[in-house]
Amino acid sequence: MSTPFETTEPTRAAIDARRGPLLLEFGSPTCGHCRRALPLVEQALAAQPGVAHVKVADGPGQPLGRSFGVKLWPTLIFLRDGVEQARAVRPQSVGEIAEGLQRVAAPLA
Repeated sequence: MSTPFETTEPTRAAIDARRGPLLLEFGSPTCGHCRRALPLVEQALAAQPGVAHVKVADGPGQPLGRSFGVKLWPTLIFLRDGVEQARAVRPQSVGEIAEGLQRVAAPLA
């Protein structure tokens, strides 16, 4: 099942304070690139059920996307304990997304 876009954008402070692995996805429900990436994201997330997923409907002037320097959709930001570990912009494969998920889901050494 597809994760819906958040109706209220989280604050940067809330994202930074979040503990554990998180996939933060910026895009738009009307974006063709985002719709194309949707099954790739869902397939990769199915293999990593411990990773939380937040979809943010981004747009001009939206502070969260600007704070992460988002310029193209979809932009996937892989965070662990509020810190960016990897990023994928307009991902083209499940493997590209899975790699980022593995980086944040892996146990800390």
